[in-house]
Amino acid sequence: MKIITTNAGVRRLLDRSPGRIGLVPTMGYLHQGHLSLVKACKRENQTTVVSVFVNPTQFAAGEDLNRYPRDLPRDARLLKKEKVDLLFAPNEKEMYPTGFLTHVRVDRLGEVLCGVSRPGHFQGVATVVAKLLNIVRPDRVYFGQKDAQQAVIISRMVCDLNIHTRIRVLPTVRDADGLALSSRNVYLTPAQRQAALNLPGGLQVAKRLIAGGERRSAAIRRAIAGELDRSPLIRSEYIAVVSLDRLEELDRIDPDNTLVACAIRVGATRLIDNLILGDHSC
Repeated sequence: MKIITTNAGVRRLLDRSPGRIGLVPTMGYLHQGHLSLVKACKRENQTTVVSVFVNPTQFAAGEDLNRYPRDLPRDARLLKKEKVDLLFAPNEKEMYPTGFLTHVRVDRLGEVLCGVSRPGHFQGVATVVAKLLNIVRPDRVYFGQKDAQQAVIISRMVCDLNIHTRIRVLPTVRDADGLALSSRNVYLTPAQRQAALNLPGGLQVAKRLIAGGERRSAAIRRAIAGELDRSPLIRSEYIAVVSLDRLEELDRIDPDNTLVACAIRVGATRLIDNLILGDHSC
């Protein structure tokens, strides 16, 4: 596995790579969710690139940029074991050199759900992903379903800007207890982790209600809220039932185009999870 830290170095290597190129963008501190994307990338492409970059422009003031978990040597060992071809690990100056003035914003889609409490977050995400796509020029790029809003925004950006890459969104990977894997899970104390299980628990209640014929969005939100309210350690940020393609609020569930999305805080840790109805795999 090659480890490269410069944009020019990536291009020199990839310009000589035959066949399809796949990219898995990450902020590092890798877990099995990331590695599931890596495995899919390796199956579907001749060259697999993983980027590790903790992107400062997607963190608002007061968020956890400085304490976000980082361990590049550990990440490199995991990726080498998976036989990744290239680890791209730039520093901040390489990605945002002196004089950098350009940003990418996807209107409206980035201003709802997580965008309400994290203003500017999705502008930072779209900008760094646009840069990575231009640097690596992959045939396919891989994201996890847990970050559903991010995937919708990146898909819109790729379409609107005529970027020639295919977006692949793969299922959320969960621990045995049902909690969606996240690098931020390491922040949770045992008691907080136990409380956090009410999040996937609430989504499972919603899934059963919908399977039983419930179509009222308000009823789904109430059911999830009831599960979250069982723990005093949880502060609910939002419970939303929206269209998957446009992220617009729905009064009634559309079994072919609905995203049920939640964000909570357990202590200082922010967690997200969701339920997707319909086949919107890329």
